[in-house]
Amino acid sequence: MEACTKATKSWLNSVEYREKNFAREKLVINPAKACQPLGALLCALGIEGCLPFTHGSQGCTAYFRSTLSRHFREPVAAVSDSMTEDSAVFGGQGNMIEGLKNAYTVYKPNVIAVFTSCMAEVIGDDIKSYLGNAKDQGAIPQELPVALANTPSFKGSHITGYDTMLKGLIECLAKPRQDETINDRLYVVPGFDTYPANLREYKRILKTMNAPYTLLPDSSDVVDTPNFGTYELYPGGTPIKEMNEALNAAGFLFLQTYTIPTTSKFLAGLGVPVETLAMPMGIAGTDKFIETVAKFTGKEVPDEITNERGRAIDAMTDAHQYIHGKRFALFGDPDILIGLVSFLLEMGGMPVHIVCTNSTPLFKKAMEKLLASSPYGKEATLYAGKDLWHLRSLLVTEPVDMLIGDAHGKYAARDANIPLVRIGFPITDRVNLHRYPIVGYSGVINMITMIANTFLEEKDRASTDTYFELMR
Repeated sequence: MEACTKATKSWLNSVEYREKNFAREKLVINPAKACQPLGALLCALGIEGCLPFTHGSQGCTAYFRSTLSRHFREPVAAVSDSMTEDSAVFGGQGNMIEGLKNAYTVYKPNVIAVFTSCMAEVIGDDIKSYLGNAKDQGAIPQELPVALANTPSFKGSHITGYDTMLKGLIECLAKPRQDETINDRLYVVPGFDTYPANLREYKRILKTMNAPYTLLPDSSDVVDTPNFGTYELYPGGTPIKEMNEALNAAGFLFLQTYTIPTTSKFLAGLGVPVETLAMPMGIAGTDKFIETVAKFTGKEVPDEITNERGRAIDAMTDAHQYIHGKRFALFGDPDILIGLVSFLLEMGGMPVHIVCTNSTPLFKKAMEKLLASSPYGKEATLYAGKDLWHLRSLLVTEPVDMLIGDAHGKYAARDANIPLVRIGFPITDRVNLHRYPIVGYSGVINMITMIANTFLEEKDRASTDTYFELMR
């Protein structure tokens, strides 16, 4: 049996198996993505007094909640109307009406965000009609805002659901745009971001630059609440008042490109000024963010920000020799991959394998352009639509020095005998990483610290007594 196991493992690590693995077309093994409703839930959490509501099975909601809770190590509030087999046959209107009534009675939300799971989408439930009937029957008050989003799990991914829910929340809560009531605020949309520290870093930078802003949505205090010994159901989020004025914004700044195309197009169609940037990771990405905010405010960049940039450059110089020339494999969502690759190229790191399950044609074009802009990107290949079993074949047949991605990469990293630096979502086997920003100039320092120190730790572990030195 042991000999058979060794032979099987040896074959799985072969180029022959890699070719068979990449030849499969219908089977997906461990995709690096989650389903739409999970993204919708995270989006809804970022609105003040908002209760996420799944029109679907209780088991689906339990999965969304547990996945987010394990990443943030915080309770995640959400309810479900518990559709079962009879709902699949006769429709889920009764479940939705009763569920809305119970949710409002028990939890008293300011707004309810309804999104769908597979069952409701497969049978074609009309949630807009169901909502109207619920209000007509007195299950919930007529004036209670309820945002709607169709989020079928069998297409798209968590970033698609985030986008659809954000559009639904704006449609539900925002007043029509009026030329005479345009405000001076910059509405900053972080996109699907599971680092509350990133959201706080954005707010700190915007305050430092004295920019009038609204972060939309803002889940930082919801998924990373202070522990005072009591539980608060609605601990933060973008204020409803500022949601009401969203369409009267002076402008919208999107900090992810591939997470929010539907919302961006919707706002632009209403005449709202929209600008989209890459996720501000690395020096170039952060510079662009700072320059854009400065352009909006019409003010000079404050010395505090300039000093932060200088410290990040100094950290890059100090650690350059530990990252320069190293070979990397990466996986994750499109926006975070663009940011990570940009950062690695600045450090002289060499991305080799880039796996993006939820890739898009626009992302593929942008990534290839980014890689072509640097000599360090010449060995890189983007594997669009591939999964983590494809990634494993790449790692064991064409070795690299490090894998960067979420916790699901630990199995492939172990099989390839390389370190994993955990960046992305979900991270369930390490603590507090979501409390360190990976955006802005502070994020540059944090990523350098994680990557360079991991290499140094590996060097110490592998050193003989002769080369086990105090200085590295």
